Amino acid sequence: MTNDQIAAIDISVLPNGEGLPDGKGSGREGAKVYATHCAACHGDQGEGRGDFVALVGGRGTLSSNQPVLTVGSYWPTATTVFDYIRRAMPYNTPGVLTTNEVYAVTAWILEKNQIVAPGTVLDRHALLKVSMPNEEGFVPDPRPDLAR
Repeated sequence: MTNDQIAAIDISVLPNGEGLPDGKGSGREGAKVYATHCAACHGDQGEGRGDFVALVGGRGTLSSNQPVLTVGSYWPTATTVFDYIRRAMPYNTPGVLTTNEVYAVTAWILEKNQIVAPGTVLDRHALLKVSMPNEEGFVPDPRPDLAR
């Protein structure tokens, strides 16, 4: 593979934000992208549809007998949300969203989960400052042979 070919597929974003690209987007912009690319599977408001998981809700359910695992209840970092959308969504055409569209959809999902205020514009700096409800629910791997 050439360096250009590797760069084209080397798009992972780490939980610490390493790999976040330049760009920006708001929930208002994200609502339009979501309606076009995401709602058919995840529901108009992120409530889930059929076999496709909900993205919104579930806060406070993790310790219950019926935990609801959503972005708002379970995911530990906002950078992971961005990374997953960027690499794997939309389900049938992953990779079609621009960087700005990924920031915008991420902002929309975080707004719907009341994690960021309406009107928040996310970029690489703002995304790192987002505090997720379950960020303390995950612990680092303690094995000494793994890099931190």
